[in-house]
Formats: sequence, C-alpha cells, structure tokens
Amino acid sequence: MVNRLKSEGEASGALAGRTALVTGAARRIGRALVLAVASAGARVVIHYHQSAAEAETLAAEIGSPGCEALLVSGDLADPALPATLFTAAREQSGAAVDILINNASLFEQGTAHDTSAAQWQRHQDVNVRAPFLLSQAFARQLPPDTNGDIVNLNDFRALRPGPDHIAYTLSKVGLHGLTHSLALAFAPRIKVNELALGAVLPPEGTPEAYIHTLREEIPLGRFPQAEEVGRALLFILTSASFTGQTLCIDGGRHLTWPDRSHER
Repeated sequence: MVNRLKSEGEASGALAGRTALVTGAARRIGRALVLAVASAGARVVIHYHQSAAEAETLAAEIGSPGCEALLVSGDLADPALPATLFTAAREQSGAAVDILINNASLFEQGTAHDTSAAQWQRHQDVNVRAPFLLSQAFARQLPPDTNGDIVNLNDFRALRPGPDHIAYTLSKVGLHGLTHSLALAFAPRIKVNELALGAVLPPEGTPEAYIHTLREEIPLGRFPQAEEVGRALLFILTSASFTGQTLCIDGGRHLTWPDRSHER
C-alpha cells in the first residue's frame, strides 16, 4: 500500500484521473515524489535508469485497487529518450501524461579550478537539456483540451550560487531560468514550477571530501524530510493559480548561503 501522507491533496484524491511521469523515480527523493502523487490518486509512470530492482519494488508497493504504477527506463543523457518515454507511457497507460516531474539529476564534485569540459557537459545534458526536451515532448503529447503541470526539482544553490560543485550549481541555475521561461511559454494550459531543496538526503557513496551541511547552518535548525518534499509537490499540483514559482524546502538555508563552510 502507498505510504500515508497527511495532506490536503491526499485527503481529497485531488489527482485522481491524472497521470504523472517522474524521472529518476526509483529511489531517494524520486521515491517520495512517486508516493506523494500516488497517495493523491494519480497513475504514476516511474522512470529509472539503472535501478530496475528498486523501481519494480516501488511499483509493487503502489500497486493496489485504485492505484497504478508503470515502468519506463532509459538514460536521460540520450537526447532521443524524452519523446520515447511519453510514447511508452501512453502505450502502457492508454492516456496522455498530464503531470511531468523532472527529478533526475547528476551531482558531482568539482571546483572552478578543476572541473573538466566533459564534467560540465554531463551536468548540462542531464540537469538542463533533459528537462527541456522532456517538457517539450510533454507539451506536444498533451491533448489540446487538457491542462498540465511541470515541476522541476532544483537546489537552493540555483538562487544563491556558491563556489562548490560548479558544474552542478550552474546547471541548476540554468534549470531555474528554464522554469521561468517555460512558465511563460506554456501558459495558460501548463503550469511550470520548481522545488528548490536543501540538505534532504546526503549523496550516495558520500566521499570524505563532501562538504556536509551542519544543522546549525540551517536557520530552522532541522534538516528537511523527504515526506515534506512530497507535500510541497502536492501543494503545487493542486494550486490552480501557481506558476513560475520556486518553493524552497531547505529550512531557510538559502537565506544564509553562500558562507565560508566550503573552506573547512
């Protein structure tokens, strides 16, 4: 059964009859987003790249009367993939996707001194180009009489860039601009918003050199929880007049960043 989220969206079944495609959805934040939209009644298309077992487990967890989860796979660094994802989703579900959640992201270390051209391009391909191509394909397949939503998963660094993780940070700045541009380009039928996250989950296989956010550096003194990200997503999807907006789920970290923590 779907994990229970105490939210207005869930209580009203606000997403019943809708179909959501979530990229990078098998694990971590993506998993929380899938559970959130499924809890509100949406059919969910779970995209994954290398996490087949986790994706199948999540689909089985959601699968129950009134809930449906479908699986699609592929590498978002491939520019041909976005269009094929929507074709596969429609073939499996019999309906157009009317919610796109661009969650998949590449996060690598690198400073302004040592970031390579290849590393820069990898981040641009996955973190900016893929959301754009997915959004473009989403708009094309959306029926003329149907409204839709795009939600991009971003980072508070997009609002206050610092010196760390330079290729990642600048790709997220690009995603922030893309959110604004698409909100204008796709209005009034498609709302486009973003969630800017703080230190919700540490990177997997975290190396010793990774700069950890300290609790005392967060104004609210607590780390956001993945379930809170899911609740914020439901708020966006159920708010009819909300577009071109950024919701920071970071405990206020964007108010104090950048600081000198990168020098530790």
